[in-house]
Amino acid sequence: MAHSDKDFALPIQGYVQWPVGTGDSTTVCMSDDMVMQIDVHHLAMSEEDGDPHTPIVDRLVQHLPKRGKRPYLSVFVLTHPDKDHCLGFEKLLKEVEIGELWFSPRIFREYKKDLCPDALAFRKEAVRRVQKTIQAKGDVASGDKVRIIGYDDLLKEEEYREFPRGCFSIPGHEVVEFDGVDLSDRCRVFLHGPFKDSSEEERNDCSIAMQVRLDVEGACSYLMFLGDHCYPTVKRIFELSDDEDVKWNIFLSPHHCSKSVMYWRDAGQESESLKQDVLDLIEGAAQNPGYIVASSEPIPGSNQSGDNPPHAKAKARYQEIVPTDFLCTQEHPNSEQPHPIVFEATRNGFVYLKPTKETQQKTVATLAAAASTARGSSAPPSSRVGFGEK
Repeated sequence: MAHSDKDFALPIQGYVQWPVGTGDSTTVCMSDDMVMQIDVHHLAMSEEDGDPHTPIVDRLVQHLPKRGKRPYLSVFVLTHPDKDHCLGFEKLLKEVEIGELWFSPRIFREYKKDLCPDALAFRKEAVRRVQKTIQAKGDVASGDKVRIIGYDDLLKEEEYREFPRGCFSIPGHEVVEFDGVDLSDRCRVFLHGPFKDSSEEERNDCSIAMQVRLDVEGACSYLMFLGDHCYPTVKRIFELSDDEDVKWNIFLSPHHCSKSVMYWRDAGQESESLKQDVLDLIEGAAQNPGYIVASSEPIPGSNQSGDNPPHAKAKARYQEIVPTDFLCTQEHPNSEQPHPIVFEATRNGFVYLKPTKETQQKTVATLAAAASTARGSSAPPSSRVGFGEK
């Protein structure tokens, strides 16, 4: 189990990408008491001693700010209801106070047989909040708040017709209020997707896509999240958007470093080909510093046809954009005991809090001691293992 160090703390403003395997668990710290979580992927095996995956719900319970006696999460964003983006949500809901839920209307269209238990739990909570919001005409407290992202004809139906316009956002617009708190001086979310004409497409094509900007004393740091979108939509987002709205210091590679972002088979083609145009668009929006992050298991040296992400070809293309600043969550800094990827937003922009050699040695030594103790006892190890230091 990837334990946390007692000295670890979330940045006041910044970004954490957790090593949870091939799946997304992103924490955006907007202020000292306002935190956004984008997706969750809590593997059962992460709770076992020695497992290299982070038990993300446990870590959030430990490190989130408190409201009363409960951990408090201002906003939870579900980009789309695939298992690798919502695993552990039911556990999270039980253990953490979630002020506001963000999701696309697609969650209401999915058939129960197509959703995993955690996605069903999310939909149940989303329905509860939407119904309460309609009944209260939008005047609901933290813990019941909801924001629907993206247009869908479903919202014209009788059941949703009275949903308040103020709790609804569409691509091309920004959000600066989170769980009822105006953070326009320090955080802005610009919504890129899902597009209106994608509501009937595959689930991945209905992902919430957004840029997050963190402001510190006038210095802006940019995060780009494109869910599981592939080449046509990624290209469309960069081509249609103003330059300011696609800037990135950290680019979370869509669909866990999938080659579908830059290798695509157009109509009439027999096989996929490299689409350099989208790579040029991504590179053109990069800021200094610029990092590309893959939220995945270690990336293999090569793939067989039909392999799921991560893809070696995608990594190679991304490294052409950021030769030394490509990071993989499950390899950071090594695959035996990965640490979360942490960036702090400062008045000088993003600062990468790279794990030190001292921290890594401490982690290995503590793991060895904990494992040795566990072999001779049925009790769990008493020591915690560190994430990293500034």
